[in-house]
Amino acid sequence: MTITGFPTSSDIYLEVNGKKVAVVQSYSAKATKTSTSVEAFGEKEPVVTVAGPIKHQLELSRLYATDEAIQDGIDFYSLEDFSLVICKPDRRIIYAHCQWSNISEEAGLGDMVLEKVSVVASRRIETGV
Repeated sequence: MTITGFPTSSDIYLEVNGKKVAVVQSYSAKATKTSTSVEAFGEKEPVVTVAGPIKHQLELSRLYATDEAIQDGIDFYSLEDFSLVICKPDRRIIYAHCQWSNISEEAGLGDMVLEKVSVVASRRIETGV
């Protein structure tokens, strides 16, 4: 796969069991980590900071189900353990083991479009092209 320039909506998609089920027009990603300071008796400052788990939160806009997924009867509300794949010119970013937390829907007649989907992912993986 050779991609030149900036990613387009065909380069950002949802995948279930290796199968592309929807393309995503845009996304935003936020990673948060809770860390804890360990204090020792008699010390004025913490002696160490321990890293906590990382939480990946994603906001996806304008999801379009693929023709094949529509024929298979995809139901976004029942999707579990899916991946968000983002293809960039020099690497692929995969948010794995995703679960949706919020869905806002708006569509025209005959369209299967979700306007906004909030997603929580358990892992973020970067691979070379």
